[in-house]
Amino acid sequence: MAYIPRLKEEYRDRIIKALTEEFGYANVMQVPKLNKIVVSRGVGAAVADKKLIDHAVDELTKITGQKSIPTISKKDVASFKLRKGMPIGAKVTLRGERMYEFLDRLITSALPRVRDFQGIKANGFDGRGNYNLGVTEQIIFPEIDIDKVNKISGMDITFVTSANTDKEAKSLLSELGLPFKKN
Repeated sequence: MAYIPRLKEEYRDRIIKALTEEFGYANVMQVPKLNKIVVSRGVGAAVADKKLIDHAVDELTKITGQKSIPTISKKDVASFKLRKGMPIGAKVTLRGERMYEFLDRLITSALPRVRDFQGIKANGFDGRGNYNLGVTEQIIFPEIDIDKVNKISGMDITFVTSANTDKEAKSLLSELGLPFKKN
């Protein structure tokens, strides 16, 4: 039998029913789902030191379990000494099995390691059902060896859903296990 991630199975078995009851969908295909997770990281000091991009790519690859790619600047900015085509960050787009695995590790092991954690803010929605989350330190992930980190930096995690409204997206992400702060 093929391996199915825990959250994917839970989505199929429990979450579809719960969201259908809450919003009254007529069809199973109307129920919002998680399309992809994009983990990105800007490295501003990479203008001076090109090796920082390699470190960022390696760390994102360890964290997500999928090869990350460097992001390239689109235009010149003289005040930052930035030229078009220079690498300035790293990103990885997760879909399918790896997406659910990463989400499971984020919820169960990474977020509880955040200092003074009381939940994530609920105001990171964009109006179209997508949610953005900023992580201040990459060392909350157990895959990162603290002794080998040359600089502590954060990253952005974007959850892209098929939901039409922020309310539907928040319900979906809450059911998947993201710990939102209580108002």
